[in-house]
Amino acid sequence: MKDLLITIAKGLVDDPSAVDVTVDEINDEGIVVYHLVVAEDDKGRVIGKQGRIAKAIRTVMRSAATRNNEKVSVEID
Repeated sequence: MKDLLITIAKGLVDDPSAVDVTVDEINDEGIVVYHLVVAEDDKGRVIGKQGRIAKAIRTVMRSAATRNNEKVSVEID
């Protein structure tokens, strides 16, 4: 799952070397939180107009997690 998020993010940004993902432990609700960090200049590219790209990233991650019987959340830091 982490590799999927990194691959998606690197395809969107100008500086792929600045992409980093940290993973939190499973919380009380059974959700794994992924924190996506990109360069300051690339945040707009990852979020998109009115958050459309961020919403699409979250949808893809939830779909992939459902196949593995997991629950995930993606936060852009």
